[in-house]
Amino acid sequence: MATIDRQATTLALAHALSAAERGLAVIPLSRTKLPALRSPHRDDPDPGRPPCHGECGHFGHGVHDASADPARVRALFAAAPRATGYGIACGLPPYHLIGVDLDTKTGTDAPAALRELARRHLFALPATVVVLTPSGGRHLWLSGPADVVVPNSAGRLAPGIDIRGAGGYLVGPGSRTEHGAYAVAPGTAHLAPAPCPPALLRLLLPPPHPSGHPAHPAGDRSGGGLVRFVLGAHEGQRNARLFWAACRAYESGIGPDLVAPLTAAATTTGLTEREARATIASAARRTGHHP
Repeated sequence: MATIDRQATTLALAHALSAAERGLAVIPLSRTKLPALRSPHRDDPDPGRPPCHGECGHFGHGVHDASADPARVRALFAAAPRATGYGIACGLPPYHLIGVDLDTKTGTDAPAALRELARRHLFALPATVVVLTPSGGRHLWLSGPADVVVPNSAGRLAPGIDIRGAGGYLVGPGSRTEHGAYAVAPGTAHLAPAPCPPALLRLLLPPPHPSGHPAHPAGDRSGGGLVRFVLGAHEGQRNARLFWAACRAYESGIGPDLVAPLTAAATTTGLTEREARATIASAARRTGHHP
């Protein structure tokens, strides 16, 4: 059994490195499809401490560990000797990947539901990478705009259709799990993730909160949590995290007050002030406000 596991880990690393060559950020996964590295903070005596997204310098932060750097990928797998698969982080450059997960375990016809959405909202599904799952489902890989943060959702579009967006990950082809292996569908391996149709993208984004009914994130009316979220960004996540945080700030009615703190946080992570302010202004326009 140990030999089989070592072979599975070796194969998973090879597939993960191949994905990293395409610019996809990856993490090692266990047979349960969960991140293979345990959190270094699992025994933290202070549950009220702000969550760490890798600032401590250790592995074990789930999708926040994801990288397309071959040396880091090898280091991640060296720290996870029982990994049998890998996850591909969504929402990051160069593709800003959006995963459309068409499930079959719900007893519904998710592909038919997606086709009905396409007919009703007048968009065509493009030729793109398709990954077949052991349960008979499929993952469609789509590319999103750089300045738009697509959230994760389960069954919101239709029963059996889950969306993997910023902060989520897709199980990569070549991964082995308790239920079998993931594989690229024939005829799609040579494709790049196709741009998400604009009509579908609009369905994936939550509607802006009506003015006068602000939604305060997790009860935090000061915006400190949003600033910490931006400060926790790694390279490749900085713009997406800033855009998401700025959108939540404007939806909560505290956007203008957070422009300076969010800009300062973003420049701390490596963005220029001009880039940060442009992203915040884009978030303001997205949520119906004037920057």
